Amino acid sequence: MKRVCVAGPGVIGSLFAAYLARVTEVSALTRREEHARALNEDGLRVSGRGDFTSRLTAATSPDALPEPELVIVASKGGDVDRVAAQLAGHWPDAILMTVQNGIGADEIVARHGAWRLLASVTFMSGTRHADSHVEYVLDTATWIGPSRGTTADDARAVAALIESSGLKAQAFEDLRPAQWSKLIFNATVNTVAALTGLRHDPHFAALDDPRDLGHLVRDLMDEGKAVAAAAGVVLDEDPWEMNVLATRRGHRHAPSMLEDVQARRATEVDMITGSLVREAHRLGVPVPLHETMYRLIKAKEASWA
Repeated sequence: MKRVCVAGPGVIGSLFAAYLARVTEVSALTRREEHARALNEDGLRVSGRGDFTSRLTAATSPDALPEPELVIVASKGGDVDRVAAQLAGHWPDAILMTVQNGIGADEIVARHGAWRLLASVTFMSGTRHADSHVEYVLDTATWIGPSRGTTADDARAVAALIESSGLKAQAFEDLRPAQWSKLIFNATVNTVAALTGLRHDPHFAALDDPRDLGHLVRDLMDEGKAVAAAAGVVLDEDPWEMNVLATRRGHRHAPSMLEDVQARRATEVDMITGSLVREAHRLGVPVPLHETMYRLIKAKEASWA
């Protein structure tokens, strides 16, 4: 693929844009004019696990960008509908790949156009220092699978492009097992972090004392596993084991929902925990703990008004 557009160059989108710009032509669709101006004038700097600056073209309208073959929709979950509406009527031959936490982002995009779609989830993370500077923190993979009008070969082609840039990626015939593993992980870790103020640290896996936080984390994950089982999904990885391994890393990562709460901005709880709760209701699976966490996050958002 010779041309890629990243729609929503936040932390994850910036990492995709900067790395891919080393191997192909990249553009970025931004929400703010000053963001586009900074990228056009200064380029996009990566620090941390990388150390380089990439050049790319940025604008706030699709009309001002070259027609891409691949569009990576990397906005936060709450902005997917807005970004997809902005793309409506543009680039009908492109493949659009969603890369949000939770499930259902590809379905939202599908309402706005007949593009071929790929779905993905990513485990890489970073820290945004400025519109034109992102720090690469966790160098874990992006998982990609076919959605509407695409095949596993399309997923493999995009994964190969991403890997050629220096990032990690893996293609799947069926993304749902991996997607659900991360959904359960995120719906638990993000909400617990946002409500406690804790980074993802050993508290999340502690089980020695009945008062330990790990008991709540494990119970939340067990609820999520029950929903996945009812949906007929055999998980790719055990979310609890993912949690335990993550807490043993030296870096104490601040989940995105905690960062949102600390900044008093809207969280992605509707796309993450909300999607799990909606699927549980559809399948008739009780999830009282996740419902409670969802309501508490929404109440915290309301408290800022």
